Amino acid sequence: MNKFLVDSDVMIWFLRGKKEAIELFYKIKRRSVPFCSPVSVVEVLAGLKPGEEEKTEEFLNSLEVIPVDREVAEVAGELIRQQKNKAGQVGFSDAIIAATCLVGKFVLITYNQKHYRVFKGLEIYSE
Repeated sequence: MNKFLVDSDVMIWFLRGKKEAIELFYKIKRRSVPFCSPVSVVEVLAGLKPGEEEKTEEFLNSLEVIPVDREVAEVAGELIRQQKNKAGQVGFSDAIIAATCLVGKFVLITYNQKHYRVFKGLEIYSE
């Protein structure tokens, strides 16, 4: 069975009530416990609007947060180095999320697929 890691953008769209994100999240949740990176938790909380606190906390509590350990950090550093001389820099957050997926063998659920296509071996969910 696949393990799924939900990217920040899907989490934010879910919390803002986007129908497609809600349907996608519950489809994934029926198949397995959804996971996320602590980086995504930071990004979601940083964009929190007044009145969203309770719903956001409840949503975040429904996810399993995968810690960033030494192995994830090393893989993320390597991913950034690999892309350094290529067109377009890799974002620090994207590299950590991609590394988390690669190390933990997660399928990434994201709407920002073009950000992640540069990472070889990363499996991105598509319907």
